[in-house]
Amino acid sequence: MTFKRRIRSYYAALRAGEPLGEFFADEDSIVKFGISDRLTGGNAIREGLSTQTKRTTDWVVDSKNLTVYTASTHACFSDDVRLEWTDTVEHEQYAFDTRWSGTLEMRNADTEPGEGNPVFIGMHVSTPRFFR
Repeated sequence: MTFKRRIRSYYAALRAGEPLGEFFADEDSIVKFGISDRLTGGNAIREGLSTQTKRTTDWVVDSKNLTVYTASTHACFSDDVRLEWTDTVEHEQYAFDTRWSGTLEMRNADTEPGEGNPVFIGMHVSTPRFFR
């Protein structure tokens, strides 16, 4: 699977309310920054994403500018993504224009180029805020 396809698969899984933990590496040193959280290590990321999936619905994930730089077994990406969702516990709807960046690593790569299982080894999602 290509890096770009893996990123788009993550977006599709988020929209569909599917498990997201499998998209991330297991190492304790990886970090995922969300709009309001910082998760460190594969276990914490999987747990945080599982909680998010259980308490949210109606996701809109609208990628506007996905750019991927690939260097053999690694890739970095950036994107502008419109995010919207409903929190089913707080009964709140959220909408943000967000900026994404991150790094992926190809795991279990076969001998054919582009094959293997890309996983996120870092991700950062933020919203632009302007202070005066």
